[in-house]
Amino acid sequence: MNTMRKWSCASTFLLAEELRKHSWSGIPREMRPVTWRLLSGYLPANKERRELVLTRKREEYFGFIEQYYHSRADEQYKDTYRQIHIDIPRTNPLIPLFQQPTVQEVFERILFIWAIRHPASGYVQGINDLVTPFFVVFLSEFVSEDVENFEVAALPIDTQRNIEADSFWCMSKLLDGIQDNYTFAQPGIQNKVKALEELVSRIDEDIHNYFKRYEVEYLQFAFRWMNNLLMRELPLRCTIRLWDTYQAEAEGFSHFHLYVCAAFLIEWRKEILSMVDFQGLLMLLQNLPTIHWGNEEVGLLLAEAYRLKYTFADAPSHYKR
Repeated sequence: MNTMRKWSCASTFLLAEELRKHSWSGIPREMRPVTWRLLSGYLPANKERRELVLTRKREEYFGFIEQYYHSRADEQYKDTYRQIHIDIPRTNPLIPLFQQPTVQEVFERILFIWAIRHPASGYVQGINDLVTPFFVVFLSEFVSEDVENFEVAALPIDTQRNIEADSFWCMSKLLDGIQDNYTFAQPGIQNKVKALEELVSRIDEDIHNYFKRYEVEYLQFAFRWMNNLLMRELPLRCTIRLWDTYQAEAEGFSHFHLYVCAAFLIEWRKEILSMVDFQGLLMLLQNLPTIHWGNEEVGLLLAEAYRLKYTFADAPSHYKR
């Protein structure tokens, strides 16, 4: 059976666990949109019910728009909307797709509706990044050429609306699993950065002690790694490949991400240990040279993260010396 036929069968017939197994090592571009919808729990496994569910959820989202979006100018929400409005142009500023007014308006609606429906956290900087992989993947269903330069306004309005609604719901599913990252004082991120520090002290004492020697705090570089799920450190194509695995892995965006961050840090071991002062170290850690990374590098990173997880996870003392 050829690869595409195998994936078509997988997305139609396979149990969730089998679909996850097939997805872990990367999903073919043509099958990614439907597979991501399935893995996120947005689309039901029962093929007969899919069209009905999609229609209902898309209508529900645009019902939220009608109900809430006009309130963005209200005193209660205007600060939230203003922050979203400021952050949207900063989202992947070098990719033309995200500088299009049509796309920026889509993101504003998605983020504003999510924020007012989640008052425990509201909108926090970093959440804006999390829309982009879903938007690009669902757009790719209708675009055979370079998605990053495609003019979205050229698509039929119904298609644009479907992409927007699906991006909203899949982003919401993701955030359901990591919402403590974005509640007051961001305790989830604080805890994950501390866990990363303890894990690195266990797996690479040289790097850990080097940071201590030069007084580098993990929060100074790893806060962004957790807040943006490494999206600011990797090209978008790499994030999309990474998310194939995150959605296939149990607690991929929360628990497994910790091991990916540890593997990512160790990847730069040689460069880290060659730095001779605080400023040089921090500059490196905040500007790691991944611009030419592709699927091969992400695959190796994930394999190392998997090894670390099964070496160190689930042992009560695995963070302790």
